Amino acid sequence: MPLHAPSLKLPTYLNQVADITPILTPTEVDHYKLQRTIDVYVAPSGEDLGKPASEVRKIVAGTKLPPNIRIDVRGLVNTMNASFRSFGLGLTLSILLVFLVLVEQFSSFIDPFLIVLAIPTGLVGVMLTLAFTDTTLNIQSLMGIVMLTGMVVSNSILIVDFTNRLRQEGYGIREAVAHSCRIRLRPILMTSLATIVGLLPMALKLEAGSESYAPLARVIIGGLIASVVLTIFVVPAAYLIIYQRAGSQASLATEEAQ
Repeated sequence: MPLHAPSLKLPTYLNQVADITPILTPTEVDHYKLQRTIDVYVAPSGEDLGKPASEVRKIVAGTKLPPNIRIDVRGLVNTMNASFRSFGLGLTLSILLVFLVLVEQFSSFIDPFLIVLAIPTGLVGVMLTLAFTDTTLNIQSLMGIVMLTGMVVSNSILIVDFTNRLRQEGYGIREAVAHSCRIRLRPILMTSLATIVGLLPMALKLEAGSESYAPLARVIIGGLIASVVLTIFVVPAAYLIIYQRAGSQASLATEEAQ
């Protein structure tokens, strides 16, 4: 390596003024926010980022670091965690807003509570579907859960609203609940089956480009099936228990007043 100086015509070579010794050193020096970093990349073999991220956290927690050294986990894991927090907040707000709208429509807190009971039944189907189909909990599946909330609530509204109408016409609580379930079961099945059949090609990845949307379709299908099966039992049973207890308490209060 020649070294040139303004006052010299001939160059001076580096080995004439310095001793050169080869050593091992990184071929690339990386910095992040002006700080020296050493990057360790992890490439998962599948789509699931949760399991590799948990293993990495265990390794980081069990590693003794030298002074002035720290480990930061960056990449898609942070984006995934931020998305999960955002969707969790969105799901909570959506359920709360649905409940408040139902309170205004029904002028009661009991009926909206009974209607919102359909949401846990749908979530049961979601968890079973994710486990049986080996589908990860990702952005698409979370979007499916948010969409599923409105679908299962609409089925529950049909039962509760029609039961209230039958009671206003003079039916007893038990008769109104049983009659409402028999009559409203057909429209619930028709709408749910139409949605399920329409989402089957997407869930089975039959169409081109449907691979990315398959978790969304699977979540909705599994949640609807579980909701249809469980809602016609859970919501009417809760309605019967709550209103029979409220009726017995009202009758006791009337007897005491007399």
